[in-house]
Amino acid sequence: MANVITLSRIPLLAVIVLLLYQPSGVGRIVAAPLILILILMDTFDGVLARARGETSLLGSILDIAADRTVEYVLWIVYAHLNLIPVLLPLLVVVRGTFVDAVRSVAPSRGLKPFDLLRSTVGRFLVGSPWLRTPFAVAKAVTFILLALTFGLQTLSHPLGEHLWVPSQVAAWFALGLCLLRGLPVLVEAPRTLGTASSSRES
Repeated sequence: MANVITLSRIPLLAVIVLLLYQPSGVGRIVAAPLILILILMDTFDGVLARARGETSLLGSILDIAADRTVEYVLWIVYAHLNLIPVLLPLLVVVRGTFVDAVRSVAPSRGLKPFDLLRSTVGRFLVGSPWLRTPFAVAKAVTFILLALTFGLQTLSHPLGEHLWVPSQVAAWFALGLCLLRGLPVLVEAPRTLGTASSSRES
C-alpha cells in the first residue's frame, strides 16, 4: 500500500505540471493545494509503511526516486516558466546527482549511506530533523508560493505582485539549505570510502 501511494505521486505530479502550463490563472492556482497534497503524500507513505510493517529496500528506493522526480521536475518547470532563475534547478540537479552518486557506492563498501558522515557537524546537517524538516518545509513553501504567484499574476490580482518577493526569498532559502545539506556528503564521503576500501583490502 505504501509503495502504491509513493508511485501515485508521479501521476499527480503530471497533473500539477499540466495545470501550471494552462493559460487559465485559476488552473495555476489549483496547482498550489495539489502540490501540498503531493508533498504530504511523501510523509504519509513513510508513516503507513512503518505502521503496517511494510518497510523494505524497494520501498526506500521508490521513495527516494519519487522525491527526486518531484523536486527536479518542479524546479525545472518553474525555471522554464520564468518564475525562478535557471541557475536554481541547475545547482539542485548537479548537487543531487553528485550526492546520490557518492551515496550509491556506500553499500559496496559495507556501509549505509548515513555512515559516510563521521563528523558531528556533518551528521547534524544531513541527518538531524532540525534541518531535514525545515528543508522539506522550505521546498513546500517555495513550490506552493510560486504556483500561487503565477496564477494570481495571470489573473492580474494585486496579491500576485505582493507574493513575488516572498516566493523568490523562499526559493533561494530552499536552495541554500539544499547545498548546505549536500556539502558534508561531498566533503566527508570520499575520505570515508577510501578508509573503508583500505580496511577491506587489508
